[in-house]
Amino acid sequence: QVQLVESGGGVVQAGGSLRLSCAASGRTFSNYYMGWFRQAPGKEREFVARITWTGGSTFYADSVQGRFIVSRESAKNRLYLQMNSLKPEDTAVYYCAAQEGPMYLASNVPDWGQGTQVTVSS
Repeated sequence: QVQLVESGGGVVQAGGSLRLSCAASGRTFSNYYMGWFRQAPGKEREFVARITWTGGSTFYADSVQGRFIVSRESAKNRLYLQMNSLKPEDTAVYYCAAQEGPMYLASNVPDWGQGTQVTVSS
């Protein structure tokens, strides 16, 4: 059973940075895509970024390309999201996600963390 536990959320001013972390456990993730989604109040959960556990190939949503960096530390089973140049519209609950196969649609993701709140003040 996959378990994902996020940490690192908080309140930051626009233009600031935050780093989210996700501790993954429960199985071997060598064939997995790991990633981040977010959900703002009244909106659907949306894709943010993903990385292949083996190889480290990354892909980003257009809205965060060039500002966010997704990475993983395989030896520690940890996933990270470095968020720079944050904007008020980045305010959301951020979720860690795991999937065997390419990750993009939230409806296809079987394993989620509990989420961590990120609030960007203007």
